Amino acid sequence: MTVSVLVPSSLVREAEDKREATRKIGYVARAATVFRADRLIVFPDRDGERRWGGGFVETVLRYAATPPHLRKEAWGTRSELEYAGVLPPLRAPSQTGSESDDSGSTRQGIVTEVGPDGRVRVNCGLQHPISLVVPPKMEVDEGERVTVRISSREPVRAKLVDEPVSGLSIHRMDLSEALGREDAGVRIATSRFGENLSVSRLGTLAGRIEADGMTVAFGSPERGLPEMLDGVSIEQRADGDGVPGNGDETRDGTVPSRIDVEPGAPSRFDLWLNTVPNQGSQVVRTEEAMFASLACLTLPE
Repeated sequence: MTVSVLVPSSLVREAEDKREATRKIGYVARAATVFRADRLIVFPDRDGERRWGGGFVETVLRYAATPPHLRKEAWGTRSELEYAGVLPPLRAPSQTGSESDDSGSTRQGIVTEVGPDGRVRVNCGLQHPISLVVPPKMEVDEGERVTVRISSREPVRAKLVDEPVSGLSIHRMDLSEALGREDAGVRIATSRFGENLSVSRLGTLAGRIEADGMTVAFGSPERGLPEMLDGVSIEQRADGDGVPGNGDETRDGTVPSRIDVEPGAPSRFDLWLNTVPNQGSQVVRTEEAMFASLACLTLPE
């Protein structure tokens, strides 16, 4: 089952400073990791961005998804990562090197040097970079991330394996492109104006999600998905009592099943779900919605 999570570039629109924005992005990465998401995709919501947009969000997410032993090598010093120290640890097996089978553990490494004799030096979090033979038909470049299988640490015995780097991957793409992927599975939009998720409704969904995988999209604080897709401001859609809604309704108060994300590029969600049907707060933050939603939607049949 492939799980993709979509979050907007306006994810940290309400953050008061860079430190708070960084911490919030960290909990988004943590939610995706806890529920074993394969991809975390940032889609553009430029009208909702404020001080920190998609480039900042993507950089911090990529850093958070990088194993700690590779961060200095991969990132160096960048202004976006000024408060990277507040990021919560993901502690995913792909980061800690605790994924294992009969042949030992696997972990990520970075190629630091490519030699002329079919060997490369790889930094994989051991005391020093190690020299490894490149498998036949595998091509690697300096700076590339690779998978290393370690069978012994004392003495060091390891080999480079021709396998995709495991763990959460971070991408940035248009919403229509993300929903149009062949492995998108069940495409779910979360909104407080969607169909309430119930035990019986989840029962009918579980088998389909387990078989096909899913793509789940989330909005940002006070700016829900329908507002992003329909382009109507919160002020234009006040509730009946004059209190602005959270941006999760369209112009006529309905939730569409199909919305044109951009001219000539229609995008369709299979479901609009309210995954927090009894919310006690007017606004559910993106990271809170992710924990609540993915906890339900990843339950086995």
